[in-house]
Amino acid sequence: MLPPIKRRTFIIAAGLGVQACASAPSKPQLSSSESRAWDYCASWVAKLKEPAFAAQDFNITDFGAVEGGDASQAIASAVDACYKSGGGRVLIPSGRFYSGPIHLQSNVNLHLSDGATISFYTDPKRYLPAVKTRWEGMALMGYSPLIYAYRQTNVAVTGSGILDGGADREHWWPWKGEKGWQREGFGAQQAARKQLMQDVANGVDIADRHYAEGHYLRPSFIQFYECSQVKVEDITVRRAPFWLIHPVLSQHVIVRNVTLESLGPNSDGCNPESCRYVLIENCAFNTGDDCIAIKSGRNRDGRDIGIPSEDILIRHCSMSAGHGGVVIGSEISGGARNIFVEHCHMDSPDLDRGIRIKTNSVRGGLIEKLYVRHVDIGRVRDAVVVNFHYEEGNAGNHPPTVRDIYLTDITCDNAKNAFILRGFPEIPIGRMVLRDVHFVQAESLGVLEFADEVSFDGVSINGTLLSR
Repeated sequence: MLPPIKRRTFIIAAGLGVQACASAPSKPQLSSSESRAWDYCASWVAKLKEPAFAAQDFNITDFGAVEGGDASQAIASAVDACYKSGGGRVLIPSGRFYSGPIHLQSNVNLHLSDGATISFYTDPKRYLPAVKTRWEGMALMGYSPLIYAYRQTNVAVTGSGILDGGADREHWWPWKGEKGWQREGFGAQQAARKQLMQDVANGVDIADRHYAEGHYLRPSFIQFYECSQVKVEDITVRRAPFWLIHPVLSQHVIVRNVTLESLGPNSDGCNPESCRYVLIENCAFNTGDDCIAIKSGRNRDGRDIGIPSEDILIRHCSMSAGHGGVVIGSEISGGARNIFVEHCHMDSPDLDRGIRIKTNSVRGGLIEKLYVRHVDIGRVRDAVVVNFHYEEGNAGNHPPTVRDIYLTDITCDNAKNAFILRGFPEIPIGRMVLRDVHFVQAESLGVLEFADEVSFDGVSINGTLLSR
């Protein structure tokens, strides 16, 4: 017997032809257009510009850093000397060093040796003066990210060491101000967040959007803003105030062999925003929010710039705790296209969703050409999600378009819901093809609402084949 579909969508789902099949079809094959898409992915990955650096080191101890002490000035001096000498590595030796924000320059590789830790101060005043940044898809003058590069080329953060943001229930995280994070004596972000959204709607110049001290908008950990040829490799990132790795309006971005551990509010692991040519591979995520979330600006900020996130490959990654494994949205007003995911593993009792698209008619966005293959999902609440009703829901004038989504060779061992697919009556979910997708154990088929063009080819749930 098929598991139940939620009653409010039963008639819709049944009308779309969800039914059991008596016999198994032959193993589905990729269409020619999908094969061409994967060939296109391989072609741009082969041309990805990886950073390269001069063979010279600038050890921060030569600039006055002492283990256990404040290395802020020594790191800044080493970065400046490295840049002026034509580039190379700024070397963090074994030991624990404390620092405020680190601003990188072109041709500089911040390299953490084995056994090295940079512990970042949690005093917000250390992250002034304000810099141009993005917060939840909105541009502003805000606290500096802990590691920040603005309009730089050929820049990296590498090594086997640890970056510790120091965030916890006493530092940074209480600024979330809701869902159990609020603490007496701490400010909260709600008023500033609301005002910033109004500034965006009113087209206030970014230089006049002042949201640093007194506004409680937490900084990202690592942010490359309008950069090219950047890399984060091998490091471990822990206890972030906000999003962990956040490239914005950047190209040729590599995130490789990185361990991301932060269970605070909005602890998204890696969020490429309005970026092109991005490779995320061999990374491990254990996060308090989405593991990977692809974004392109929120509302007017995203639409006015109009730069989608595109040509992104995610492969050989593992996702445990998180709101979603691989996610597109919700700040997706600039759109997303040509997103590729393969050979990933997702599994945790604390993983809410596997593959997820989230948007609404306030944020909108054209999301198209998502290709997912060879993915294993263990335990998850909702396996495959496309939701047009996120947060504001159908309250705006910018209905989203989601189309040309292809999921192939996916196995989910245990889910509460196989699907949460919720379009709008006037703008349903577009073409979505599932081939060779198997939900080994699921409590419910879930929700299929205004999803007329979703089709199954070799899809099973609890051992029963489905067709549409």
